[in-house]
Amino acid sequence: MPRLIRPSLLGLLNLLILAGCTGVPEKVTPVSGFEPDRYLGTWYEIARLPHPFEEGLSYVQATYTRNDDGSIAVLNEGFNAESGEWEQAEGVAKFVETPDIGHLKVSFFGPFYASYVVMALDKDDYQYSLVTGPDKDYLWILSRSPELDGQVRDRLVEQAREAGYPVKDLIWVNQSGQPPVPRPE
Repeated sequence: MPRLIRPSLLGLLNLLILAGCTGVPEKVTPVSGFEPDRYLGTWYEIARLPHPFEEGLSYVQATYTRNDDGSIAVLNEGFNAESGEWEQAEGVAKFVETPDIGHLKVSFFGPFYASYVVMALDKDDYQYSLVTGPDKDYLWILSRSPELDGQVRDRLVEQAREAGYPVKDLIWVNQSGQPPVPRPE
């Protein structure tokens, strides 16, 4: 059985600080023409900026499904090699503006929300995205497959660099081979 990610005191303080942080970082524009139903499904985390809540996790993926009320259910999973267990975090995402703008607010902890801003997206096939949070300490490169084409990866990193993100700090997530323990169902 996967272990639910439990916020540490520091993590809890970060969540409280982020509460209500649903803005968009400077030099970032959420994608327009966003199609939420095409974004649903599983995304593999290719790279991320470091955070205590994802420390040591590999094989990270996020799965998005539609709730009856129109919000989006979020399930984040990653393998913690130190504990030998899968960790999960369940949340809900809601649109900050209209559903055709890639700007959502996500909560994993009660009424506290933080920004989820899609700043780049493969609008043709929805095969990759570049996502940020409320500030430039948060950045994720996501892909529909465990590997991302090198040219696409480099282009997304360059876009993040131009927007002022500390891309030298990116953690490249291990998605290769089989996890040591099967993913929970």
